[in-house]
Amino acid sequence: MTTTSGKEIILGVTGSIAAYKACEVASLLVKRGVRVTPVLTCSAQKLVGPASFEGITGNQAVTDMFDSGQNQEIEHIAAATRADLFLVAPATANVLAKAAQGLADDWLSTTLLATRAPILFAPAMNTNMYGHPATQANIATLSDRGCHFVGPDSGTLACKTVGAGRMSEPACIVERSMRLLENSDDLKGRHVLLTSGGNHEPIDPVRYIGNSSSGKMGFAVAEEALRRGAKVTVISGPAEVAPPVGCKVIPVQTAQEMCDAALLIAPGADVVIGVAAVADYRVEHPMTEKHKRNGNDLTLTLTQNPDILAAVGAQKKNGQITVGFAAETGDLVENAQAKLSKKNLNLVVANQVGVSDSGFGSDTVRAIFVDASGAVEELSLQSKGDLAHSLFDRITAILA
Repeated sequence: MTTTSGKEIILGVTGSIAAYKACEVASLLVKRGVRVTPVLTCSAQKLVGPASFEGITGNQAVTDMFDSGQNQEIEHIAAATRADLFLVAPATANVLAKAAQGLADDWLSTTLLATRAPILFAPAMNTNMYGHPATQANIATLSDRGCHFVGPDSGTLACKTVGAGRMSEPACIVERSMRLLENSDDLKGRHVLLTSGGNHEPIDPVRYIGNSSSGKMGFAVAEEALRRGAKVTVISGPAEVAPPVGCKVIPVQTAQEMCDAALLIAPGADVVIGVAAVADYRVEHPMTEKHKRNGNDLTLTLTQNPDILAAVGAQKKNGQITVGFAAETGDLVENAQAKLSKKNLNLVVANQVGVSDSGFGSDTVRAIFVDASGAVEELSLQSKGDLAHSLFDRITAILA
């Protein structure tokens, strides 16, 4: 039996075009042994029917504050009390605003106000609505109160605009829900610092040398640290995905900027994790104006960038945990072992790149743990979120 078997989730479905995906969310949750109570707002019912959710979950869908047969005085309070997690997927700008302001004008918003269970929102809305200062302020308010967020993702939306606002895929939402059901505070009071993303090393004002790091692995690590109660700081180079709400993000472009920020913050951190795909080299003398094609070959002189993890390891304080990620195309164990000693690390996560199901931009990863004692653990192909979960199991064991 899994640790989530027998748990109950209230699944709030609101009036986004992504409401149809909530059926898959409900189905995946049921398959994981979770009891799901579906709640559909009036707007959601214009897009999906309660019968679908009832067939999937085996439970009556709540569609109205005063459904017949309900105890109108206390049913929402009872549900709020017994729920282990309150998931709103999709979460519109409207429901985020109501939750942030404490409004309670229907069953969903009333129960959100009454529950003491963890709350997870999966936003889905037009890009401009998501980026509006009011929506961002509401998200910040809810995050400050301890609410959790998954997504939104970027892409082409139903309204044909392109940008952030698309609801995360059901599998990602369910994975995040499972972790919240297993929530722990084993990093409460700890400060986790990590680097994430890649670097852009300028050639001239409009061109740069970079790599295809998406930032997905780093942000999965940040999200897991947040789930465990840590204070999280992310030094992020350019990335394709948004960082999880709740962490402090320091945006940088170059490896030198990332190094300067890391050396400044690392002395106050309990755990330092180098997830970023740091550029090993930079152009020695970037051009100050855009280079024009002139028929001749262009020669660039490259110079080494600072080794961020080695610099952090050199000033490592007693009791501090340092972890490195090593993106490798081969010889994972040998390269990880070399990195351990060279950079004074407690643990190296050697992850395979250059294959379709692992590495930059993928949602899954093949990795090996190599620790300072010489122990090697090869992991099966898994999601980056699962890898982050396993990583912090190891880190908390070392801290203990």
